[in-house]
Amino acid sequence: MQLTGTRKTLKRRIEALQRTSVNLRSAEDARLREAISNPYRWATEYTKTYNEQWVEEHRPNPYEPFPSAEVRPDLKEIFEILACDDERVLWFEKSRDMMLSWACVAYLTVNAMTVAERGVVFQCQKEEKARQLVKYAKHLYSQQPQWLQDAFPLSKPLRSQSDLACHWAAGGYIIGIPGGADQMRSYHPWAVLNDESSFQPDAGECYNEYLAAVKGKIIFNSSAGPGWYADARHDIVVNCER
Repeated sequence: MQLTGTRKTLKRRIEALQRTSVNLRSAEDARLREAISNPYRWATEYTKTYNEQWVEEHRPNPYEPFPSAEVRPDLKEIFEILACDDERVLWFEKSRDMMLSWACVAYLTVNAMTVAERGVVFQCQKEEKARQLVKYAKHLYSQQPQWLQDAFPLSKPLRSQSDLACHWAAGGYIIGIPGGADQMRSYHPWAVLNDESSFQPDAGECYNEYLAAVKGKIIFNSSAGPGWYADARHDIVVNCER
């Protein structure tokens, strides 16, 4: 059937709208790919931490992105170490101003958020500290632009989730648990973060549990202190399973 002039114009407009829609989807896909291309970019450009001492430090507000490489080159190096596929077990010794816990949480959060069924466990000496790390993860998620939150929706709103958990609709999750090797036996996550390992009496037993249960990253993050963690970090303890 031959199209009239009006119908031809309408057809051209529909085709133009379809091309525009495809171009918009392509642009959105490219923007999304860029945002999650690596955890460091996501942390420094697409979300914000919070600083409880922002008044004392004369910051303009409590919410700021991770410092750039120009300001904190050491922080970029931490993210590069976290993302290195050659290292399954990572040992970090932290100081108070390193933002190391924030960096570890950011790296693990973006993985749980963007990879379906990817689970993460935060294990700390006390449940309260585990709750704080989960709060970090939830804050980083909520500080993203809305289009990023829409791309990786939660299983239910943050206010309806446990203080010790964050679940995504695609099956990724973060769980916080207290210290104790027996606490880990119910989980088989992709990664685990053991925070303040020097203060966990059975960190060595936890390590053995991780080797059996965790297929991805095993991250130890602690300030200096005597004991198993210090020995293991400096290769005094040799584990043949490593």
